Amino acid sequence: MGALHDGHLALVRAAQAECDRVVASIFVNPKQFAPNEDLAAYPRREAADLAMLRAAGVALVFMPAVAEIYPPGFATTVRVAGLTDCLCGAHRAGHFDGVATVVTKLLLQSLPDAAYFGEKDYQQLLVVRRLVRDLDIPVQIAGVPTVREADGLALSSRNAYLTPKERRIAPGLARALRRIVAALSADPDAVARETARGSADLEHAGFAVEYLEIRAADTLVSVTATVTAPARVFAAVHLGRTRLIDNIPIG
Repeated sequence: MGALHDGHLALVRAAQAECDRVVASIFVNPKQFAPNEDLAAYPRREAADLAMLRAAGVALVFMPAVAEIYPPGFATTVRVAGLTDCLCGAHRAGHFDGVATVVTKLLLQSLPDAAYFGEKDYQQLLVVRRLVRDLDIPVQIAGVPTVREADGLALSSRNAYLTPKERRIAPGLARALRRIVAALSADPDAVARETARGSADLEHAGFAVEYLEIRAADTLVSVTATVTAPARVFAAVHLGRTRLIDNIPIG
């Protein structure tokens, strides 16, 4: 959605390592914002974004207008059941319907051999993989590890909203998740204890916790007692007016 940073360029680099040509799309998708969310304020830096992509060696950038993606009379929604009922889907009504619809359109418009998505939006990555399988879209979906600042904060376009004080607090989210991962790697039976402690730690640090959960890495099924298979710790928090999300694999 633009406002590019090195996390986006990591997707470009991953694609360049495996593909002959790399294409990027920039589209601030209105259908994935709820009425009370930050569509109007979402950072837009088209000229800077194009310069970054050009310098990175991207062959083509697709920047459609809203009317090109959603022409008059547009009446179709793509919904992925199950995977979208939890985590961010439980707190952002309609968000993943908007994501699934626009990604389906972009993939069909461009028909790439492969498409690259960051693991910071891990739930989104699973949703895209599911819709591609279910709709038989001939594209390989590749996940790229989260890119972080030196202090651990996951890169995000919304980090620009943070005040200097909030920016000093923000790395505490990744630290809390890493502590949970370390604790559960040592004691897989401590899910309830560590998620409760993690929530308390985040609140004490100044975050308003939206969710902090352990879920299976492949299905997003909730893990409430013992980690017995690949899993991740997921969190969404608010710091001032900024919503931050992050996730880290366990084990």
